Amino acid sequence: MARSATQKRAPSERAPKSASKEPANMPPASHSGESFAAMLEESFGGKGSLEGSVIKGSVVAIENDFVLIDVGLKSEGRIALREFSIGGQAPELKAGDVVEVFLERMEDRNGEAMLSREKAKREESWTLLDKSFKEGSRVTGIIFGRVKGGFTVDLNGAQAFLPGSQVDIRPVRDITPLMGTPQPFQILKMDRARGNIVVSRRAVLEESRAEARTELVANLKEGQVLQGIVKNITDYGAFVDLGGVDGLLHVTDIAWKRINHPSEVLQIGQPVTIQVIRFNAETQRISLGMKQLEADPWEGVVAKYPAGMKLKGRVTNITDYGAFVELEPGIEGLVHVSEMSWTKKNVHPGKIVSTSQEVEVVVLDIDMNKRRISLGIKQCTENPWAKFREINQIGSTLSGEIRNITEFGLFIGLPGDIDGMVHMSDIAWDKSGEEAIAAYQKGQNVTVKVLDIDSEKERISLGIKQLMADPFENIAVGFKKGDVVTCTVSAITEGGIEVNLGDQAGGFAGFIKRADLARERSEQKPDRFAVGEKVDAKITNIDKGARKVTLSIKAREADEDKQAMAEYGSSDSGASLGDILGAAIKKKKDEGKE
Repeated sequence: MARSATQKRAPSERAPKSASKEPANMPPASHSGESFAAMLEESFGGKGSLEGSVIKGSVVAIENDFVLIDVGLKSEGRIALREFSIGGQAPELKAGDVVEVFLERMEDRNGEAMLSREKAKREESWTLLDKSFKEGSRVTGIIFGRVKGGFTVDLNGAQAFLPGSQVDIRPVRDITPLMGTPQPFQILKMDRARGNIVVSRRAVLEESRAEARTELVANLKEGQVLQGIVKNITDYGAFVDLGGVDGLLHVTDIAWKRINHPSEVLQIGQPVTIQVIRFNAETQRISLGMKQLEADPWEGVVAKYPAGMKLKGRVTNITDYGAFVELEPGIEGLVHVSEMSWTKKNVHPGKIVSTSQEVEVVVLDIDMNKRRISLGIKQCTENPWAKFREINQIGSTLSGEIRNITEFGLFIGLPGDIDGMVHMSDIAWDKSGEEAIAAYQKGQNVTVKVLDIDSEKERISLGIKQLMADPFENIAVGFKKGDVVTCTVSAITEGGIEVNLGDQAGGFAGFIKRADLARERSEQKPDRFAVGEKVDAKITNIDKGARKVTLSIKAREADEDKQAMAEYGSSDSGASLGDILGAAIKKKKDEGKE
């Protein structure tokens, strides 16, 4: 049974032990008169004291987490069992194993040899590490612990510091898979006096990546299929590490189906198989694709989805101009806002359909060059505009509620939940549009006449004034240009006078301009007339389009003068206008006496 480390051996026990455990090069027993220390010194080539050097010893026993080591001295030494662990792993040690240890002192105050396994490993490792550091070569170590700012690495007995920033090229969230596994490192700094070593795993990876990058770029070509790791994700795509060089996988090249954000199908650190779509050797920009490795769903789309076909799909995205509907994975069509409803106009698509809703659509058109399918939702229901045309004829009379009043007319609700419009010019015959529209209110029921139906443009023109006869027609029938009529002054303005043409014209108004009020300029004053006064005037123009009748007193007077000149004389006979008029008056008096 092994002795305890604190148990000293009796003098009678030491002689046999010394004789039995002499080193191979120990002098013969005839030197027994010499001191034991002298013999040891001689056995080690006369190099002086063994203290501070590495020697070999045999494991005697393992007791209470300590290892008893016999190095051929007067007593064994003991070393903590943990000093024999490598990389934080439990040591595999048993009695009889020969190990190298560092002799700090021949004896301590308890008479034991002061030994250290860690210092032995450190001395050996430091020599090898110093050589690697000077040569710039890599060393192998095991990450076994965490410290502030980084990790501890066992370099075959020597402990080194690995800063957190030097673990990998990219930040590593979980270092657990790296711990306890031999890894290559580059020594960044060594200070043997202080026992400090700083190493980097990142430097090794960067060097390897640079070599791999050069080889990869040299052999890279479009169409090549590669393996990569998702390095970063943005709104427009993902950057993939191809092994020393990054490529961009655009969101539109991830899958044939619509993907709103790359994070829907990818995550950082995920391995992916991709294809090189484009490669610019000068800028070293690499465009990648994943969907190109799958069959193109657009092949045979025209035959599969002919125009007019009805089918169901799922709403994947809604915009201001319409909604995208997925017909199958990778195949989407657009339902433009104008093709969503027969009756709901100027309404946001989000108020008609919702995302993920299943809807029935009709294929309207397919553009293979642009990869666009135009779809319609309203075509799945009966067209109320066409139905209205079938039931109602132009000229028919309907009643409806005023749904809206705008600056250009009235919108009237019609059967089929559609609207017709009464333009402001079709409200009244005898009023301006602004004046006529002011007489109506929203919600009021009105009777209208159908003026026109355009089912393709979804327009129905209505009229209110057409329900009664056009008073202007009386003028067109009973009057003509050149007629002299007796009219009544209805209004006096700066530019002339307004007149009423009488019952025969349906009370329609005419206008006499200021310059047409008299032949003499001094008499061309509107204020010399009074409202209600009757005047005779000649119709100079009837404008059916503008619905205006223009008259002239001046023209009537000129015509009367011409007539008198023709009947009673001319300026060539020497008679004056006064003589002619006097003769005409005298003739009328004479005719009256007869």
